[in-house]
Amino acid sequence: MAWNAADYAANSAVQQTWARELIAQLHLRGDEHILDVGCGDGKVTAEIAWAVPRGSVAGVDASAPMIEFARQTFPRGKVPNLEFQVMDAREIKAANFSSPSPPQKEERAGVRRLVVSNTNLLSRPSATLSPLGRGEGVDSAPGRVSSCVQIQPDEKFDIVFSNAALHWVDDHRAFLRGAASVLRSGGRLIVSCGGKGNAHDVFLVLRPEMRLKRWREFFRRTEKPYFLYSPADYEKWLPRFGFKTHSVRLSPKDAVYEGRAGFAAWLRSTWLPYTQRVPENLREEFIGVVTDRYVAKHPPDADGRVHVRMMRLEIDAVKV
Repeated sequence: MAWNAADYAANSAVQQTWARELIAQLHLRGDEHILDVGCGDGKVTAEIAWAVPRGSVAGVDASAPMIEFARQTFPRGKVPNLEFQVMDAREIKAANFSSPSPPQKEERAGVRRLVVSNTNLLSRPSATLSPLGRGEGVDSAPGRVSSCVQIQPDEKFDIVFSNAALHWVDDHRAFLRGAASVLRSGGRLIVSCGGKGNAHDVFLVLRPEMRLKRWREFFRRTEKPYFLYSPADYEKWLPRFGFKTHSVRLSPKDAVYEGRAGFAAWLRSTWLPYTQRVPENLREEFIGVVTDRYVAKHPPDADGRVHVRMMRLEIDAVKV
């Protein structure tokens, strides 16, 4: 599965809107040290960095094209307290942020914080990964030079943040283990991702189309591409990894797209586990017929906008 970062950036306004709602819940002072897991094209991560001018932000994503796009769009000259790094959400640990150079330290309310450094390290070649840890994406090039955020073993993040990303990850417990390892005591875990029942109406039109003779050969042995959990799952997992739960809930959301074309663009840019199974010369036809099925069942509103009922799993927890 190959991500088109520019296409995603152009068709992810809904995700950005929800991210801003999530950022508002952080009540930032402006000096926090934050890790954004599944940063994608980087625009949400940059907004967080602008909100913490005396702090620093690290954005990580397993998609090398996404990270490259983020670095080019938000270079250090534009956002000096922001750093991007290729990293699997299942492999977060302090060592992944280390550097041989001593970091700049700053004292704040009894908590030592790190200023992001632009020290370059040689990244190890990674396995083929999708945006957040599934084995379907594009490799980062062997020997690729990557700027790494510096953090010492006794240094911790104040917040681990993730928006519209973890439903791609096949092992949420590995993510929680990693998040706990890099959060300071009292640090916050703030997550919003697809939850149980997410985009159900889209699946109801997608699956019948996949079974038609024209398409079925492309969808044999299709693996489960999304991992959608319920609050009960996280209520069980969070204490195991040293978190105290403030709230875990499923939150209904209304995703709104500008007509048929907007809905089709969303399918094209984010439903890659399905659309990219179809040969390129037939892909637009497939996207078109799925879009037609959806719009027939869920007609646009009076303003011509197409609505999709989404279900987000929202998590607010504190590292004990």
